[in-house]
Amino acid sequence: MSNKQRTIQKEVSLSGVGLHTGNTVTMTLKPAPENHGFAFSRVDLEGSPTIEARAEYVVNTQRGTNLEKNGVKIQTSEHVLAAAVGLGIDNLLIEIDASEPPIMDGSSKFFIEALEKAGIEEQEADIEEYIVKEIISYKDEETGSEIILMPSKEYQVTTMVDFGTKILGTQNATLETISDFKKEIADARTFSFLHEIEMLLENDLIKGGDLNNAIVYVDKQLSVDTMEKLKKAFKKDNIAVKPNGILDNLTLHWANEAARHKLLDVIGDMALTGIRIRGKIIANKPGHLINTQFAKKLAKIIKLEKRNKVPQYDLNQPPLLDIHQIMDILPHRPPFLLIDRIIELSDKHVVGMKNVTMNENFFVGHFPGAPVMPGVLQIEAMAQCGGVLVLNTVPDPENYLTFFMKMDKVKFKQKVLPGDTLIFKAELITPIRRGICHMQAYAYANGKLVAEAELMAQIAKKK
Repeated sequence: MSNKQRTIQKEVSLSGVGLHTGNTVTMTLKPAPENHGFAFSRVDLEGSPTIEARAEYVVNTQRGTNLEKNGVKIQTSEHVLAAAVGLGIDNLLIEIDASEPPIMDGSSKFFIEALEKAGIEEQEADIEEYIVKEIISYKDEETGSEIILMPSKEYQVTTMVDFGTKILGTQNATLETISDFKKEIADARTFSFLHEIEMLLENDLIKGGDLNNAIVYVDKQLSVDTMEKLKKAFKKDNIAVKPNGILDNLTLHWANEAARHKLLDVIGDMALTGIRIRGKIIANKPGHLINTQFAKKLAKIIKLEKRNKVPQYDLNQPPLLDIHQIMDILPHRPPFLLIDRIIELSDKHVVGMKNVTMNENFFVGHFPGAPVMPGVLQIEAMAQCGGVLVLNTVPDPENYLTFFMKMDKVKFKQKVLPGDTLIFKAELITPIRRGICHMQAYAYANGKLVAEAELMAQIAKKK
C-alpha cells in the first residue's frame, strides 16, 4: 500500500431520502486537495458553509453522529465517512442540500459504489498516520460501554454488542484489515428495536425511514394498534415477524449484521479524529456517544503529541543561512537580532536557531540572580524567523522592514535559561499575501516545547 494521500478523480452525486426529515437529499462527493481531510458543505444554505468532520464539532449522538459548527448542522455523518475510510481515501468534500446525507439502505454500500465510480487517485503529500504506541481506553461507567485502542501493525476493529434482549443477544464482528471493509462491513445495515420505532412514530421522528433501510428487531409483542401504525408509516399492506425475530421487510446479510453495522459506525465515528490510525480498536457495547467521546479523547492526545514532538536537526551541519546572511535579509542588528542561524527555509516554513548565552544583555536586568529569557523576546525571535520567511519572497529584502500586526494563542511552557539552544519553527497558516505573513510558530529547547504562538507580521518598504 502506498503511503501517499488519496482523493477521488471526479465528482459523483447520489440522491435518496433523509432518515430524519423524509425529504429527498442530493449528495455530491468531490475531490479535495492534500491535507484537507473530510468536510461537509451545506449547499442549501447561503454561502455553502463548511463543517470539517472533526470530533470537536459533535453536538449530540441521538440516533446518529450529529455535527454543528456556527449554527450549521450535519446529521448522521458516520455512514459516508466510514465508506471513505474503508476505501483508503484521505481528502473528500461532501456537498449536501440538506442537514443529512441520504440514508439509502442504512449501510455504506451505495457510498462505496459512488466513490469507486468516481475513481480514486493518489496525491503528492504523504499520509499522516497516528501510530498507537500504548493502550488508550475510555469507559462509560453508566452503560458499561468501553473502547480500547492498542498497538497493531495495521488498523483493525473488533466490536462486541450485547443488548440484553433475547431476540438480539451477544454478537461480535472483526475487521482484520481495512481493505476488507467493502466485502465484510460496508453492506451491514442499520437496525433498531420495535420499541424504538414505536416511540419515533409517535413523535413523528422517522419520516424518511421506510422499512427498506432498517432491520427491525421485534423485542415485544406486536399489538394490532402498532401493526396498523407500522403499515401506514411504511406504506405496506402487510407486516409480519420472521422466525428469527425481525420484521419481514428484509433478509439479513449475515447473522451478526448488527455487530457488523456497529463496527461500520465505529469506523465512521473514528474518522472524526482527522487522521489515519495504526492500531487495533476493541469496542465493547459501542454506540455513537462513546465512539465520539473516545474520538475526542484521541484527537486531544494526538494534538498534544504533535505539539510536543520536537523536530530533530543536526546542528553540526553548516546552516542554510549564517548570521551574516541573516543580516543581509533582516534589518535587525545586535543586541536585537535574536536568531543566529537559519537551518531550513521553504515557501511555507522556516526553522531558525539561537544560542542563549550568559552575556545576553537582557540577563543584566531580567532577574540577575536567576536569569530567565523574557517570553516576549522568544516571541520576537519567532517573528524574526517569520521575517526571513516573508522577506525571502521579495528580490530586495534590504529595502524592507517587518512589523508585528497580531499575536494570538501565546503560551509559555518552560523557562529558557543561559546555555540553552533554542530552535524556532514557523509554518504559514495562510499563503503570504500583500506582504502579510500569518504563521503558527513554536520554540523548543532541551527536547521540549518552550513557547508557541500564532503570529501575524507585515513587511513594508523603507520610506
